[in-house]
Amino acid sequence: MATTTSRKTPASKSPLARRPGVRELAAQATRDSILKAATKVFAKHGFDGGRVEQISKTAKSYDRMIYYYFGSKEELFIAVLEEMYARFNEAESDLKLNLEEPVEALKVIIDFMASYYQKHPEFVTLLNAENLHRGKHISKSLRAREYSSPAIAVLDGVLKSGAAHGLFRTDVRARDIYLMIAALGYFYVSNRFTLSAFLGEELDTAQAFSGWREFIVDAVLRTVAIDSIRARTALASGRV
Repeated sequence: MATTTSRKTPASKSPLARRPGVRELAAQATRDSILKAATKVFAKHGFDGGRVEQISKTAKSYDRMIYYYFGSKEELFIAVLEEMYARFNEAESDLKLNLEEPVEALKVIIDFMASYYQKHPEFVTLLNAENLHRGKHISKSLRAREYSSPAIAVLDGVLKSGAAHGLFRTDVRARDIYLMIAALGYFYVSNRFTLSAFLGEELDTAQAFSGWREFIVDAVLRTVAIDSIRARTALASGRV
């Protein structure tokens, strides 16, 4: 996956393809505004604390428009979670991965995942809020599982390439490595303030995060490498 291409349907290329009208554009703009406002409110107050009137006020809209476009507060919260996952997938799909250099490709994925949590703290707080509810809202989503497959597939391709090049083990699952990267990156960001107090050192700095990101790269590479000697060689050669 060294390059990415976009595929267009015949309808999208046809000059006769129907374009959205003024009302449709206005409706979409209103829906997007509500979704953006809901993301801010739910990220700050959680599902229980985020009130419909807060969201409509932030969106400069009306309560009735929320119910019109989303049906209920819960459906709006689910839409917010789906949108966050969709944005994550879209950002990952833009990664430039050279499968002929699997170690470097793996490093790119790790860097992306770890950095994404840091750059999008609202993603972390929303997931924290949903986990407090034991995932009861996202479990009702018809789209949730659509988002995991592409992410796992990208990583699986890199791991298979590394195995074909004689660098990576063949007995590791892409799902497990994905969970490893996500856990190491997510936990650091979500708990950085309490950990800073507990450890007596500031973790919420660029330098501290950079050091942790390097640790994640090292840990993951040593896990997937055929042996630790090759892992150290790859690290020392700058291939990560």
